[in-house]
Amino acid sequence: MSAARHVTRRVMLGAFGALLLAAPLPAQQVSISGLYEAQGRNPDGSAYTGQAVISEANGAVQVNWTVGNQSYSGTGVRDGQVVVVNWGQPAPVIYVVMSNGDLYGTWENGTALERLVRQ
Repeated sequence: MSAARHVTRRVMLGAFGALLLAAPLPAQQVSISGLYEAQGRNPDGSAYTGQAVISEANGAVQVNWTVGNQSYSGTGVRDGQVVVVNWGQPAPVIYVVMSNGDLYGTWENGTALERLVRQ
């Protein structure tokens, strides 16, 4: 009986170890630093395109947009998959980082939309 208990214990410990190794690890936060194509809709419904450059370090985010001949910049923070950028207007731009690395956002209190596509 003792030998059977010892074998059962080894089998159980081995199975538990295999389960631990097979369990998925929590997703690691991927840096959003880089160049993006900006695609959006203004509050009046008109479309725009441009570029955005994002720099991220230790949760702090810097975004520089170029749309047509206009340049905009803002700073903000990242908390998990949410990025909030203050860019000199009353309401910030709020993005969600998608699983493919793109950012989907809203600005002007939700009346305007923007998608940043990683280049």
